[in-house]
Amino acid sequence: MKPKLRLLTFLFGVSITALPAQNACQQIPTVETNVIVLGNVEPISVSEASRPVVYIDIDQHRLAYPSVEDYLRMDSSVDIQQRAGAGIMSDILVRGASFEQTLVLLNGLRMDSAETSHFNLDIPVPSIGLGSANILHGAGSTLYGSDAIGGIVNFMTWHPELSGARVQLAGGSFGTNREAVSGSLVESRWSEVLSGDREFSTGFIRGRDYRTENVSSDSRFHSRAGDTEILAAGDDRAFGADQFFGNYDSWERTKGWFAGMNHQFDSKTELDAGYRRHSDIFLLERNQPLGYKNQHVDSGFQGSLRRRSNLRSNVVLLSGIEELTEQIQSTNLGNHGRNRGAGYGQVNWRVPARGSVSLGIREELFSGGRWVSSPMAAGSLWLPKRIKLQSSVSYGFRIPTYLDLYYKDPSTIGDPNLKPEKAWNFEGGLSWFPSQRLTTIITGFYSRQKDTIDYIRTSGAGQWRATNLSGLHFAGVEASADWRPLSRTQIGLSWSLLKGEQNSLGGLESRYVFNYPVNNGRLQWTWNAPRSILVHSRLGVLQRYGKDPYAVWDASVAREAGVVRPFLQMSNLANTGYAEVLNVRMPGRTIIGGVELLFGRKH
Repeated sequence: MKPKLRLLTFLFGVSITALPAQNACQQIPTVETNVIVLGNVEPISVSEASRPVVYIDIDQHRLAYPSVEDYLRMDSSVDIQQRAGAGIMSDILVRGASFEQTLVLLNGLRMDSAETSHFNLDIPVPSIGLGSANILHGAGSTLYGSDAIGGIVNFMTWHPELSGARVQLAGGSFGTNREAVSGSLVESRWSEVLSGDREFSTGFIRGRDYRTENVSSDSRFHSRAGDTEILAAGDDRAFGADQFFGNYDSWERTKGWFAGMNHQFDSKTELDAGYRRHSDIFLLERNQPLGYKNQHVDSGFQGSLRRRSNLRSNVVLLSGIEELTEQIQSTNLGNHGRNRGAGYGQVNWRVPARGSVSLGIREELFSGGRWVSSPMAAGSLWLPKRIKLQSSVSYGFRIPTYLDLYYKDPSTIGDPNLKPEKAWNFEGGLSWFPSQRLTTIITGFYSRQKDTIDYIRTSGAGQWRATNLSGLHFAGVEASADWRPLSRTQIGLSWSLLKGEQNSLGGLESRYVFNYPVNNGRLQWTWNAPRSILVHSRLGVLQRYGKDPYAVWDASVAREAGVVRPFLQMSNLANTGYAEVLNVRMPGRTIIGGVELLFGRKH
C-alpha cells in the first residue's frame, strides 16, 4: 500500500472497541495539578502519562536559578553541555543522544536551526517571560517530526493572572551585570506581556567575554473566532569563543528573530504558524577580522493544523497536517532550501484509574521524494497500591543540518552525501505513589540507532569529517524520587546510568557521540523558610564516557514575597575544575547577587 493511502486509512479508518470500565477504581494520585500535552493527544496529569515526561514550573522559584539551563539540570536524563554563562552555545542532550537529536520547541513550535543544532537553546524569550517546560524522554517523531530521537523539550511562555511589573537587577563574579524587566496587562478578553533582559560579562578567563540581549511580546485575546496567542521575540548574542572549535581564539555573534501564532478555534481544532530567522557571524581568529570568516543566515516557516476527535467514550484521536520550509544563505555553506510536509494520527484509549493505550503513526514527505514513516505505541496499567506500569516503543529520525552537509574550514569538513539518522526506542518502567508526599519512578530503556551522524578523525590529528556511523546502541536506567517530608521542605533525587556501544569506529576519534554521561546524579533540597525565605541547594555528580567523575554544587537564597525581593545565586561553590565540552573549561566559583522589584501584584 502506498504511504499516502496508509496514512489516510489510519486517520479515517480507525475503529476501537473500548472495554467497559471496572466498577472498583482506585484514585489516581494528584501529585501534579499541572497538565502536560507533550507526547499526548490531550492534557493529562504527569502521574497519568504513559511515557516519562518531566514538568518544570519555571515560575515557581524564579530567583533560585540563574538561567534556563539551570532549570533543565533538574532532570538527570538531561545533559547540558555549556560553553559559557547566559545560555551561550549550550547544547542539550537527552538519554545520551547527541544535541542534534534533541528537539526544542517554544509554545509547541520548532526552534531547531537548519544551520546547526548548536543554537537550539537560543531561546529568544527572556527567562523572566517563560512559565514552564516539559521534557519528553525518548523518541517523539510521531507527533513532532525530525530531530526527536533522544527527547523533546517544550518551553511555554508565562500566562499572567494580574497586571503588574517585575524588575531584576544583579551583578557579581567576572564582571557580570544582569538586568531584566517584565510587564503584564490583563483585561477580561485580552492580555499582554512585554519582557526584556540583558547580561554581559568580562569572562572568567581571557577570550570568554559575552553580551546577550533578549526581548519578547506575548499577546493573547479572545474573540468569537476563538482564542489567539501571538508571540514575537528576538535575541542578540556576541561572545568570545576561545577554544570552542579547536585551538583558536575565536569570536562569534548570533541574532535570532521569532514570530509565532496559535489559534484555538474551539476545544478540538488548533492552528499554529511560526517563522524563525537566525544569523551567525564567526571569526576563526578574533584578532584577525580580515582572516577566516563565515556568515550564515537561515530561516524557516512552519504551519500545522491539528484536530482532536472523540471517537467514543475515553477514545480520542489526534490528527494533523504540517508544512515546514527552510532556507540558508551562507558564505561557507552556499545557498540551499528544502521543504517537507507531514500527516499524522495518534489514538489514545484511556480508562481513568485503570490505564491507557496509545497508537500513532506519521508519514512525512521531503523535497526530492523521500518518505519517512514514524510509528509509536505506548501503554500504562494501574496496579493496586498506587503502582503504575508503563512501556512504549517509538521511532525517531533526523535529517542532516546544512553544517553537517556542506561545512568546510581548516579543522572540520562536512559530507553532502550524509544519510538521515534513524532510531528505535524501547522503554519500560514503574511508578509508585505511596503517598501525596512521595513519588518514585524507575525506567529502563534501549535505543538502537542507524546512520548516526558524527565527526571523526585519526586520533589527535587531521580534520574532523562528518560521517554516518552504524551499529550505535544505547541502554540505560533512569530513576527519580520526589519527597516532601515536611510541608515546607522538598527533596528531589534523580540518577541516570547509560552505556553506549559502537562496533564500527575502528579506532578513530569521535567528536560528539561519545561525550555522553555514563553516570549522572542530581540531589536537590528546597526549604521554604519562615518570612517567605527560599533556601535551595543542588549537588550534581557526573561522569562522562572515559573521563573521571566530578561534582558541582550550586545554592541560592531568595525572598519570595513583598515588593523588594533580594536574592543570592551561587554556582560551583566547591570551585571544581571541569569541562562539559572537550577542552572548553567552565567557570569556577561564581556568586551573583541582586534584587527583584515587584509592582502591581498580590504578594
